[in-house]
Amino acid sequence: MVVSLHMGWRHVLFANWPVEPAIVESHLPDALELDTFDGEAWLSVVPFTNVDVRPRVFPAGTGLRLPELNLRTYVVHDDVPGVYFFSLDAEGILAVLGARLFHHLPYYYAAIDLVEDDGEIQFTSRRRHPGARPVHLRARYEPTGERFHAEPGTRAHFLTERYRYYTEDLDGRVRFATIDHEPWPLSDVDVEIDTDELFRANGFASPDTEPHHLYSPGVETVASESRLASRATAAEPTAR
Repeated sequence: MVVSLHMGWRHVLFANWPVEPAIVESHLPDALELDTFDGEAWLSVVPFTNVDVRPRVFPAGTGLRLPELNLRTYVVHDDVPGVYFFSLDAEGILAVLGARLFHHLPYYYAAIDLVEDDGEIQFTSRRRHPGARPVHLRARYEPTGERFHAEPGTRAHFLTERYRYYTEDLDGRVRFATIDHEPWPLSDVDVEIDTDELFRANGFASPDTEPHHLYSPGVETVASESRLASRATAAEPTAR
């Protein structure tokens, strides 16, 4: 039996590009509906680091640190919004294998380094997964301005406050997990990032639109086990 996981997400950058819905729809499983904001689909690049990753039954402080990078979009299944991951790069080999096997997520092994120095974060990731398309990403980001919580109905809320992810298993069935956490503390952020290889590796041209960036120092999260999605699924958790 796979148990729920505790994760502390830290130094999270949400780098978001608006794109035409048709560009994204062709990459989604048929059972998932694309979610849009003001008629636009979104591709989001999210670098961060996990801290204290552990089964929830284990004591606090006994978990692993696992830097991560993902490319995602926004979807709905049976009227429940969530995210869909095109790829997730992470540093721990065993964590990558476990996530692929038990959570049906497209994780790839990568060498990742995240360093914080006087408020500035330097993030580098190079995919090392055998047989996978190469991805090398560098980012520099530094939060600016006052922290805030996104109001419902705003673009920032649409892009960050998601409490479920969806994926497909090897039989083509839609699966999901719930993600429980406090609302994201957010701020504006100065960003330099080169995403060309990440988009290309997932079959997308680099968007020519202006990105929308947000930063969060992080939240504590609990992720459920992977479950088959159906209309009988229990209601979605909300921010605590």
